[in-house]
Amino acid sequence: MEQIKHSHVQVRGVKLHVAEIGTGPKVVIFLHGFPEIWYSWRYQMIAVATAGYRAIAIDCRGYGLSDHSPEPHKTTFNDFADDVVALLNSLSISKAFLVGKDAGVIPAYMIAAAHPEKVAGIITMGVPFMIPGPMSLQIMDKLPKGFYILRWQEPGRAEADFGRFDVKTVIRKIYILFSGSELQVASDDQEIMDLADPSTPLPPWFSEEDLSVYAGLYENSGFRTALQVPYRSFGNDFEITDPKITAPALLIMGEKDYVLKFPGMEDFIRSGEVKNFMPNLEIKFMAEGNHFVQEQLPEEVNQLIISFFNKISI
Repeated sequence: MEQIKHSHVQVRGVKLHVAEIGTGPKVVIFLHGFPEIWYSWRYQMIAVATAGYRAIAIDCRGYGLSDHSPEPHKTTFNDFADDVVALLNSLSISKAFLVGKDAGVIPAYMIAAAHPEKVAGIITMGVPFMIPGPMSLQIMDKLPKGFYILRWQEPGRAEADFGRFDVKTVIRKIYILFSGSELQVASDDQEIMDLADPSTPLPPWFSEEDLSVYAGLYENSGFRTALQVPYRSFGNDFEITDPKITAPALLIMGEKDYVLKFPGMEDFIRSGEVKNFMPNLEIKFMAEGNHFVQEQLPEEVNQLIISFFNKISI
C-alpha cells in the first residue's frame, strides 16, 4: 500500500482526493460505490500498475478525503460524472479505461454514454447498465417496502438510524448485510441497522484493519453526501435521452450478489436485454462472488480486468 501516492486535485470547485500508482499512457480510473471508498480498489490498483497501467482511484466528492459540494444536499450523479471528466482534463488524460462498482457504475455509464471519445473500455461490477432518471425510478418502484434503498431515500431516516452507532459499527453492519445474497428488507418496527446481528463476524476477506481504514475515511466525511448520492439522486434526469455505450465493456456479477434479487434484474442481464444499451458487452458471472467481488476474490477479478483491457488498443 505504501507505493500508492495520494494528492488532491481541484476540479469544479472542490478538491478531490486522488490515489495513484503506476505510470504510462494507459490509465485506469476506479470509481467506488457505498459504503466503499478509494481503498476498496487497493488490490486492483496494485495489480494493474504491475501490469503496466497507471491506476487512479478517487474518493468521490463528499466521500472520504474529498471535499463536499458547497450544498451537499444538491449533489447529483451528474456531479460525480462531470468531476471525473474534469479530472481527466486536469491530468491531461485524453482517454482512459473506467472501472466502477455498485453506485460507482452509474457515473461510469454516464461518462461512457456522454463522452465516448474519452473511454477506451469500461468494466462494471455489481450493477448492470443503469442511469438516473426514469430507468432508475422504474427499478425503485418494484423494490419491496422496507428495502434499504427506499428507507435511505427518506430524508433524516438513515441519519437517525446510523446516528445510534459509531461510524465503524455502521460500516461493519453494512458490510455484513451487503455481503449476503438476500435483499435487506426491514419490517415496520425495524431500521436497516437492526437487520445486522451484532454477533455476526466480518467476512473473512475483510479484516479489522480494513474496517479501521474505512471508518477513518468516513469519520472524516460523514454520510451527508453518501446518502444524497446515490440514494436520493436516482430521480435526477440524465441529459441523453437514448443512451448507448459503444466502448468494449465487461460486466462482472457474483452469483451470490443480492442485486440479482432485484425484481427483473437477473433476467435483464441473462436475457441479453442489457446489450440493447451496451452492444459490445461481455458478461462474466463468478460462482462464489457476492456484492464485493473485487475485495472478496481479488486475484480472479484482477485477472479479468487485466486480460480484458489488454485486448484493447488505446
